[in-house]
Amino acid sequence: MTVRPVWDPQQYLRHSGHRTRPFLDLLARVDLPAPARIADLGCGAGNVTALLAERWPDARVTGYDNSPQMLERARRYAGPRLDFAHADAATWAPGKAAYDLIVSNALLQWVPDHASRFPVWLDALTPGGVLAFQVPGNFSAPSHTLLAALRDSARWRARLGGAGERAGAVLEPREYLTRLAALGCDADVWETTYLQVLHGEDPVLDWVKGTALRPVLTALAGDPEASAAFVAECAEALRDAYPAGPHGTVFPFRRVFAVARKASVPS
Repeated sequence: MTVRPVWDPQQYLRHSGHRTRPFLDLLARVDLPAPARIADLGCGAGNVTALLAERWPDARVTGYDNSPQMLERARRYAGPRLDFAHADAATWAPGKAAYDLIVSNALLQWVPDHASRFPVWLDALTPGGVLAFQVPGNFSAPSHTLLAALRDSARWRARLGGAGERAGAVLEPREYLTRLAALGCDADVWETTYLQVLHGEDPVLDWVKGTALRPVLTALAGDPEASAAFVAECAEALRDAYPAGPHGTVFPFRRVFAVARKASVPS
């Protein structure tokens, strides 16, 4: 079952500090003194797109997303040089526009075979322009494997049909490096595991409600009783996998980063 998740900006932003940190670490590796045009693919609620506009106030920044709910929230940040538009990263092509920076924050794991889009996006960059992205690399962590096991259990399999299946959603860092280098880029690829300390009742459940759990919640949206039952089962499993400690619940989160600079002169 292919389910396009319905996003909840308010839920997603409940952990905005942790979610923004990898973007800031990505941005710290982008060395562009004065880009004229910037595209943010998968801008979400617009909070990180606004950071691009703050860093490069003279640039024209456009945030793209395919979620009406996220775009509605994002447009609160719109200004003279910052706008937002509907687009699907799986098919987005910039046409005649040329960008100095194309950035994507925690989006590409939702785009099947996203690496096949790299040539299109690189073609849209000016010479010396940069493609920068970060994706979660934690699909083998309990937060995902327990969710998948529950979704595929006898009780839920027929109802959910694999909604939100994420196997192979991202590549390993070496594969990203290989693909970007083969396209003529000077590529910097790395990974980081953040030991996020979450607080509150069932904090890991609260985290996945904003991301990994969205396809299931979307599929069960018309049945509140079933949705509540699934969430309760998921909460119990996550509680066991991520026990609370004296200072909060530690939630390791691996991220994969890439900054690829297009050649200044065609080879």
